[in-house]
Amino acid sequence: MTTTLVTGAAGFIGFHTAVRLLNSGHAVIGIDNLTDFYKINLKQDRLEELRTYDRFSFYEATVADAANMNAVFEHHDIQNVIHLAGQAGVRAPPSESHRYVESNLVGFCNVMEASRAHKVAHFVYASSSSVYGMEAIPPFSTDQSVDHPQSLYAATKRANELLAHSYSYNYDLATTGLRFFTVYGPWGRPDMAVYKFTDLIAKGQPITLYGEGKLLRDFTYIDDVVDALVRVLENPPTSGYVGQTTPAKSKVAYRIYNVGNDQPVEVNELVHLIEHALETTAVVRYKPPHPADLHTTHADVKELTDVFDLQPNTNLKDGIAHFVEWYLQYHGRDESN
Repeated sequence: MTTTLVTGAAGFIGFHTAVRLLNSGHAVIGIDNLTDFYKINLKQDRLEELRTYDRFSFYEATVADAANMNAVFEHHDIQNVIHLAGQAGVRAPPSESHRYVESNLVGFCNVMEASRAHKVAHFVYASSSSVYGMEAIPPFSTDQSVDHPQSLYAATKRANELLAHSYSYNYDLATTGLRFFTVYGPWGRPDMAVYKFTDLIAKGQPITLYGEGKLLRDFTYIDDVVDALVRVLENPPTSGYVGQTTPAKSKVAYRIYNVGNDQPVEVNELVHLIEHALETTAVVRYKPPHPADLHTTHADVKELTDVFDLQPNTNLKDGIAHFVEWYLQYHGRDESN
């Protein structure tokens, strides 16, 4: 039986990934510090679901604490790591900068160093579409340069990719980074557009759209994301790559892939789909674009498709219908959430 560590296990993607692994026979060690970045009730409810599995163990700990991380690795024979813990959000004020450094840089190094010391077979980690930054040309290809981030969050994610390469090079640690594009679905994050808009529209409260709602986003359904995560986890890269070295491919055991839907949609269209699913009309307020926001996110997923024969198969209309169905059931069960 394979034992996999999932950091950020009480988070949105971490929860779904842990469930998929548990259902496929893995033992899962979950770590999460249960921060109040959004309502902790949702994280606790995800954990409640995970604790129904006998092969799930959980540690409430921060990845920024090296001693805690080492203790977890010492106590379990961990074969693989899926590192999803981190401080999210592209619009943080300067006063919050230390949170990104502590979680996304110090924490990342701690998990990677423990993975090296305990010789894990594969270290898979969350990067972000935000890394594409100022000079990216849609559709975003992993062959493009990503050296001009527009937010501190994006800068830390790009730094993670570079740190991973150094570990792959120096220690032959197999690492794969996944650049996620606007993930949504049941049990999602309340700070993200799909959940936030649904919640406000359902309550008859106004929503705010930046850039007149004309920003384009590559909304990616959670099941498609987990499909990619699990397939990638089972196929670690090897050193000795003989093709052309690019920002996403190296001669060492290091790869980066986009995980997106490859079908960008205007945020206005997203709102229309939510309105349709809720059978109600949104009250909309508009603001100028935020300087940390990319105008367009559009994943070129050819590399992921070619290597793993994977393609996203959930269109936005169906995905929103699934999410709204879950939202109504979840909040109908417990309005305090």
